Amino acid sequence: MTTALITGATAGIGAAFARRLAADGHNLVLVARDTERLREQATELHDRHGIEAEVLRADLSEDKGIAAVEDRLTDRHHPVDLLVNNAGFGHKGRYLDVPMADELTMLKVHCEAVLRLTSAAAAGMRERGRGGVVNVASVAAFVPRGTYGASKAWVVQFTQGAAKDLTDSGVRLMALCPGFVRTEFHQRAGMGTGNIPGWMWLDADKLVAAALVDLARGKSLSVPDPRYKALMGLVKLTPRGLLGGVTSKTGRKYGPQ
Repeated sequence: MTTALITGATAGIGAAFARRLAADGHNLVLVARDTERLREQATELHDRHGIEAEVLRADLSEDKGIAAVEDRLTDRHHPVDLLVNNAGFGHKGRYLDVPMADELTMLKVHCEAVLRLTSAAAAGMRERGRGGVVNVASVAAFVPRGTYGASKAWVVQFTQGAAKDLTDSGVRLMALCPGFVRTEFHQRAGMGTGNIPGWMWLDADKLVAAALVDLARGKSLSVPDPRYKALMGLVKLTPRGLLGGVTSKTGRKYGPQ
């Protein structure tokens, strides 16, 4: 049986990955900050699917948290075959309204942790000649929209560049770029969601199913829904200056900064 490690595993997209991978027979390493929720999740997945679910409490906004996950990813006796870098968050407020300390924390979780954990996992995967990494980004990566979008753009560029460097190594890297998904994301950031049109919401389980298909096909970028694929097509055709104004207004209304 293969083993998958998922960060931000207790809710939203991370929890959906855990459910799907457990149902497919993968053992799991579940990473998050809330030990109690992790244990409840691990017990449920073990009892339902008969897989082994390991709990690793780690805060990826801290060096010791990132280092703890790096250590698990480099354990040669218990190799990880699939890494899902899902941990992340958003801020409520415009640029310069958000404290610098909070901005830097976001960059540490979205960029530094993703770089370090991907590197820790991919090195062993390359030696074994197989493995996969899914780095969860966002469609916000493709529009000029503050620190959140910039950090997710970094995730996309890093992942696709690394995937190219690892061509023919047996290691697959993919950036996953969802739109709005019904998770705890907006609630934790203190953002209202009542004004987001119903058609923009995605189901986390369906999103994960589509993402795993794209990973199996060897894609380095996944926008797993026809609606958002169409929107991203329009984004490519829109002049950058006009796009900046539109996304700034839309971002203040709907999304994180």
